[in-house]
This record gives sequence, C-alpha cells and structure tokens, in this order.
Amino acid sequence: MPTAPHPQNTDELYQALQENDRRPYGRTRTVTAEELVDAAEQFAEPVPLVHALLELQEAYTYGSEPRKSPVVFARLLTLFDEQPDVFDDRLRHMLFWRFKWVGHALRQLPEIPLASLRQWLTEMRDRYEKAGLGLQPYYGQAYQLAAHVGEDTTLAYELWAGRTRTRLSDCEACEICERALYHLAAGDDERALSAWEPVLAGKESCQEEPARSVSYALLPLLRTGRTDRARELHLVGYRSCRRNPSMSQEVGRHLEFCALTGNEARGLELLAENRSLFDEVDSPLDLLGFLTGVEVLLQRVELLGHGELPAAGYAGRTWTVAGLRAEVRGRADDLAARFDARNGTTAHTDRRRARLDRAPLLDALELTLRTRGLDDVAPAAPVATSAARTAAAVPESLPELILQTRRLEEQGHPDARACWARLRTLVAARDYTHPDDPDVGPLVQLRADLLADEASRAGDKDEFADSAVLYEEAAALYDDAGLPGHAAVARAAALFATAEIPAEGAERAEAKAAALTAAHASMVRLQEETPGLAPHQESRLLRMRATALGLRLQTSGSEEHAAAAFAEVDLLHAFATRHDIVGQISGALLLRAGTYAISGDLPTAATEIDALLDRLKAHGPAWHLPRTLGLRARLQLGLRAAQTAHADLTEALRLATDWPADTVDTARLHGELAEVCMHLGRPDEALRHLTRSAELDLRHGSRTDAFCTYSNAAQLSLDLGRVEDCIALLDSLLAEPDVAAGEMDDRLVAQLRLTRARALHAGEDLKAATAELVALAAESAGWDDDPGSHAMIAAETAVLLGESAEFGRAREAADQALAAHARAPRYEQLSNCLRELARLQAQNQGPDGLADALAYLADAGRIAEEARAAAYEAHGRSLDTALAYEHGRVNAYAGEYEDALAALEKALALLGEPGPDDDRAGEWAECVRLAGAVEGIYLERPAPALTRLDAAVSSLTALGHTEETEPLISLAARLRGEE
Repeated sequence: MPTAPHPQNTDELYQALQENDRRPYGRTRTVTAEELVDAAEQFAEPVPLVHALLELQEAYTYGSEPRKSPVVFARLLTLFDEQPDVFDDRLRHMLFWRFKWVGHALRQLPEIPLASLRQWLTEMRDRYEKAGLGLQPYYGQAYQLAAHVGEDTTLAYELWAGRTRTRLSDCEACEICERALYHLAAGDDERALSAWEPVLAGKESCQEEPARSVSYALLPLLRTGRTDRARELHLVGYRSCRRNPSMSQEVGRHLEFCALTGNEARGLELLAENRSLFDEVDSPLDLLGFLTGVEVLLQRVELLGHGELPAAGYAGRTWTVAGLRAEVRGRADDLAARFDARNGTTAHTDRRRARLDRAPLLDALELTLRTRGLDDVAPAAPVATSAARTAAAVPESLPELILQTRRLEEQGHPDARACWARLRTLVAARDYTHPDDPDVGPLVQLRADLLADEASRAGDKDEFADSAVLYEEAAALYDDAGLPGHAAVARAAALFATAEIPAEGAERAEAKAAALTAAHASMVRLQEETPGLAPHQESRLLRMRATALGLRLQTSGSEEHAAAAFAEVDLLHAFATRHDIVGQISGALLLRAGTYAISGDLPTAATEIDALLDRLKAHGPAWHLPRTLGLRARLQLGLRAAQTAHADLTEALRLATDWPADTVDTARLHGELAEVCMHLGRPDEALRHLTRSAELDLRHGSRTDAFCTYSNAAQLSLDLGRVEDCIALLDSLLAEPDVAAGEMDDRLVAQLRLTRARALHAGEDLKAATAELVALAAESAGWDDDPGSHAMIAAETAVLLGESAEFGRAREAADQALAAHARAPRYEQLSNCLRELARLQAQNQGPDGLADALAYLADAGRIAEEARAAAYEAHGRSLDTALAYEHGRVNAYAGEYEDALAALEKALALLGEPGPDDDRAGEWAECVRLAGAVEGIYLERPAPALTRLDAAVSSLTALGHTEETEPLISLAARLRGEE
C-alpha cells in the first residue's frame, strides 16, 4: 500500500524525498524510499533518480537491511559509468563515500564469499586511484575486514592509521572508535579509553556515535574502576540505541553490561523493550552481536536460579529464561559458525565464547533510581521480616494455626498477616478438610475471617469500595455462623470503608464529612443493638467510631467537630484501660495526640505523643512504635524542628525492620523522611527515600500510590539536574504492562509522560521531547473535565514546536492552548508561552517573522488584561513588565530599533528602580542592558546609552546588587571601545 501521494513532477519528488529524510529509520521510511525510486523512474531526467536511489540506499543501510544496499549501489555505479556528467561534485562525493557502506554490508553477510569481499576492496581501490582520490579510506576498509576475519591486524592498522585523512575518510568519531577497538582487542583498556575520550565527552559525534563507542566502553570503564562514568554512559547510550535494528549489537552490549553488574532485572526489562529486534534485524552480523548479549544476560539469570522467570523473546509463543536461552544459543552458535566458515578462522566463535565466559565485574551497581532484583520480577511472595526479631512460628497443626491467627488478629499483631496468607493457601486447596473442633468453629466462620482480612488489605490500598463489599460479605457469613459480634465489627468496618470512598463534585469535603457523620451514627446504633459483644469487639467498634470522628474533624477543619472527636477518644481509652486491652490503649492515645494536632494545638499533641512513646517502650505493643515516632516526626516538622523529625523517622525506620513492611507502613515512613530531607536541604537523600517508598508500595500492590511517589521522584531528579536518571526511571515505569495496556489512571500516566518530555528537553533531545508533547497534547484535548491541564500541555508543545522552527504547527498548538485557557484560565503559563513563541519567531525569521511575533504578543497582552481584571498575581515576573520587555526584544530581532527602545523604556517605567532587597534587580538590569545595546550599538547613539548604563551601575552598586552590574559594565566598556 502506498505510504504517500505519488509525486507528479520532480519538484514534488524532491519535496517527498526531503520529508522522508526527516523520518526515523525503519520500515516506513524504507517503503517510502522504495516508492519514490519507482516514482523517479517515470521522469526522463536521471538526476532525480540518482537522488532517490541514494535515499533508498541510506534507508537500507541504517534500517539494518544489508542485503539490499549493495544492489542499489550497483545501479548508482552503472548510472555513474554511463552518465558521469549527471553527478555534480556533491553527488560524486556521496557515490565514492558509499563504497565503504557496501564493504560494511558485505561483511555482515556470511553467504558472501571472502574472495568477493576482497574483490570489492580491489574494485574500491581501482576506482579511487582512477578518480585521483587518496587511499586512506580504502586502507580503513582493508583494516576493518582483517579485524572482522580475525587475521593479524598490525600491518593493516598501520597502513590505515598512519595515513593522512581525506575528504572521504570516515568521520573523526568513527575513526576514533576503530582506533580504540584496536587497543581494546590488544587488552589495553586505558589506551582504548584515552582514544575514546573525545567521543565519550561528546566532542565528536555522527549518526552512529557516540552510541556505538559508549556500548563498547562500558566494560573497560568498569575494569578500570570508573563505575560512575560507566553508569552515566549506560543511561545516555542505551537511550540512543534502544529499539533500533541498525544498533542491535549496541543493545546487546547494554544487556551484557546489566548482566555483569548485578542488574539482571533491569536487563530483562530492557530485553522486553527490545523484543522487536528478534524479528526486525536483517543483518546476520548485527543479529549475532545482539543474540550473544541476550545470552549473556539469560545465562546469568538462569545461573542465579531464576530460569523459570518469563522472558521476552521471539514472537508467537511465551518464553521462560531457560527456554529462550536455549533457543538463542542455538541460533547464535549457528551464526558464528557460518561467519567462521566463510572467513576460514574461529574468530567469531572465540569472541562469542569470551563474552559468555566473563565473570560479573560487580556484585551490584545501582544503575537507576528504580533498583530492582530478580526477586521483584518473580511472582509475589510473602515478605520476610528482619532477622532482628523472630516472627511468631506458624503452627503446623491446622487447628492451632487457625486459633493462633485469630489471637494475633485480636491483638492487631503484624504476624497475623503471614498466618492469614498461609490459611488462605490451605483453604483454597482442593483437598482441604476443615477441622472438626468446637474451638475452631465451622468452615463458614473461617471463610468469613479470610474475607475480613482481604477487606482489610483492600482498605490499606485505598480500594474502599472493594473493601466495603468484602466486609459486607464477611458479615453475612458471620451471621450464618451465628456470630453476631463478629458480624457487627465487619459491618462497622464496611460503613467506615464506604464513608472513605472519595466523593465526586465540587463539595467533596462537605460530602465526606457528612458520610463520616452518618457512618458514625450507624456504628453507634450497631454497637447498641448488638448483644453479647466481647471486650475486644467492643473496643474495635469504639476505635472505628473515634477514628471516623477524627477524620471528620480533619476533613471539615471545623472546631465544632473537635469536642465530639475528643469525647469518643476518651470513651475508647476508658474502655480499653478498664479491660487492659494494650493495643487499644495505645490506639486511643495516638488518636488523642492526632486530634490535638488536627485542632492546631501542636505543643499539646507533642506532649501527648511523648507520653505515649514512654508507655510503648515500657508496656508495648512494640509494633506501634514506628507509627508513633512517625506521628511525632510530623509534629516536629510542624513545630519547625526538622532535624528532630529526621531523627525520629530514622529511628522509626530502624524499628520498622522488625516487622513486615506493609503492617507498619514503612513506605509512608520513607515518604515522610523524604519530605523532612527536603526541609533540611538534603534532596539527594530525599530522592533515595522517595524511591524506596515507591518500591515498597509497588511490592505490596499499592500501584497507584507507588506511581505517584515515583512521579515525585522523577520530578525531583529532574530538578536536581539528574536528567538521565529521570528519563530512565520514567521509561521503566511507562513500560510496565498495566501502563502499556491502558489500565493505569490515564492522568497519572500523562503526568509521567509530561515529566519525561521535559526531561528529554532538558537533555537536549528536542525531537523526542516534541514528539512526546505533541502526542500528549492530542490526548489531553479530550479532557473535557480538565481543560486547564490541556492548556498547559498545549502551551508547552507550542514552545517546543517553535524551538524546532515549525511555526505553523506552533501557532496551531498555541491556539489550542488559548481555547482551553478560555475555559480554565492559566494566565502565567499562557503568557510565558506566547512571549517565548514571539521571541523564537522573531529571532529565527527576523523582519519576516515580525508580524506573527507581534500577533503572539497581542494575545499575551489580552491575557495580561484578563489577569488584571481577575486580580491575578503572577508567581514570577509581572505579566505586564515581561510583555513590555519582550516587545523590545522582538522588535530588536526584527531590526525595528526605535520601537524596541520605546518598549524597553516602558518596561523600565513599569518596573521602577529596584530597592536594596528587591528581587526585581536582575530583571531591571537586563532591561537596562538591552536598552543600552539597542541605543548604543544598533541606533549608534553611544553617549545616551553610556549615560543610562553608568547611572544603572551606580544605582545597583549603592544598593548592593553588584552581581547584576557585571553585564552592564561589560557593555559600557564595549561602547567605550575598551574591549
């Protein structure tokens, strides 16, 4: 099927070729190039056909289709021989350059005899000599063939490397890589890395570099102790080659790097991301390199005892690690044997074996913010507790297990979770037989117990609707078992969970407060109407009542709700004390401290919590200590004692290691410690705790909470300038199966993608950032319930399109943003966007872009008027002064210097002279600088410009703003001819 309209003339053909050149390499570009060759053949002129054939050969070369590239080049060579005058200097240069492409393609095909490869080199030499061209490129090809075959390369290297480069030599980056690989093959890591440095540092680059060099340099960097550099380059380099068939060998080396640094789980994740390469790589040599890297990874995973883990492999069936490894080994062995048979050596088999025999270079190298082990990839298993505390033994006897589990549940003991998990497995078995024991009770009671535990876990994950349904089902089963007390507790828990279901609409707080009030009233009635409640059941009902009123106070913030909350806490405390229910005594005291905190009385709350901590240390229960220390830390933070809060949370986490993480909410403790670290100015430590919090939430099934925390971690890493860390984390999250399947909350995923686009932009990958934002803007256009977010996304998209000089599309995106802004104003974001678009268009197009730039500024002016009418105050620069400054800058770019100066005078008047503590000093100084430059340089009026600058320097110096004077002093010196 045609991918584009058929060109009707050569102008349309050239336009289509240019458009295709902007596409990424792959099947779409290749098929289009094939169609354009067919189209070019209809024209009588040979030049368009030459251009089309050159584009097709490039598509085959970088689309990993080496079998087809030489065929296309043969047509070009025939055209050159028959009509040499058709080839101008540029086309002739391209033709002779591509002799090397053919040599590279032939080496990749084991079915091409070695004699044919040597014959091609002879052809290349003869052609170069006949054309009067230097032979350094020919000797480069001869060296690469010797290295490929496995011959002694010493002479071939000297004949190439010792010659002077010519216009047809490979680019500097590619030649640097070949020289480094020569030293690497000789076992000299240091010399290889020294040779590579210009490429690794980004000073030399091309289509394939630095991605190719990076992939080879990873292991030498590790062997020479440069682990941080290896980590950094892995993140940058992998992103440059992933899912690219023509760089499949590079992907393989990144997989190998993961396998040898204790990052096997990340390796499996990257393998899944590159699954398409198994079928898309048409180059046997590239496929051999890729498969060998895959096998290194799979071999390591299997050696670690995880051969049954799922792995992404060839399409059409599911694979385990062990099964895929066997398949890959057979195919790669066959490819290596075919190359060795063609070359008459054992080089490829030997190189492959050397890679497979390498021992890990590091036990563990933290590559990304999302550190995962193979156990995290394996099916979830109960999380073991720390060795610091011996968990209660799970009885072998089924009756004892049931009774112990219920005792632990009554106490609220964390070990109950493991017992319930064991019971759930036993009861689900086909051969389960319930004990005939009056102490254990009937099977229906146990099924009710299990449902109640499942409901509790659902509530812990904020799945309140599911929790309520499960509690109601449990209550019905308790009724069937003749246990009204148990049923009452379950129904109260269902009432509480129902009240926790988030309300819809604008009055959500009022609705939730009303729901909690109703739930509390129903619980009171339930308790009054249920006879024969055991003390532990009555205390649980009182605890839920007190918690409901505490949450109501927190939700409403109304002082009138405080007294009722305190009264319920007092009831709970008195009852628990009377019956010596230790866990509920602690719970009541914790609720009391929390109620004081919600009421705004932080000092009293702190006093209460101190007393509770003393009691817990003396009487227990010990598992309440981490949560209580967490509350005290929040109080200390509210009292601006961040260092004390840090100490409390650190101790809480130490104590939490004694208990299963989900039962003492270790994830929350890490999240709170991250917040405290930010208050203390320790963002790197905060980042570690954020990722740990997310990992724990993910491990315990709280995926939404985990992704929210990961989103915060990604934003923090971006704020810290750790761009590649941010991108790697987000790539990993966005590759999760439930995200890819559209099962995760779409707005949360959109936030992850938005942060990723910003990170790509910060990492100077403008093309990828723009593509991500364009797609996100298209999706967010359908968010009728959230036009403000669409306005923001469309505005950012417009700016990136402007940076790409796609001003037509930028205008369309800006209009979308303005339309959404009309429904949900985003004054500052839209003003910033429009001013930046005006600057970009004027800077890029000069006078030709002035009209469009001024149209953007007119839109920004209307937004500033709207903001004034709405009494909106900008968080950053004043919208009016920023607009006036931009009028000056835009007119200056367009050569309208008088208008520019007038606009800058207006901006200065709006700003007014800064004061000693004025944060506008920098903005004011920049306006003065630009006004001085326009007046003194472009309007050629240095005297008034110098007067302006000197006065500003004096004023700023007197106010103590010496840093802001530096650009003004520099400009004044230039105007005086001192520079």
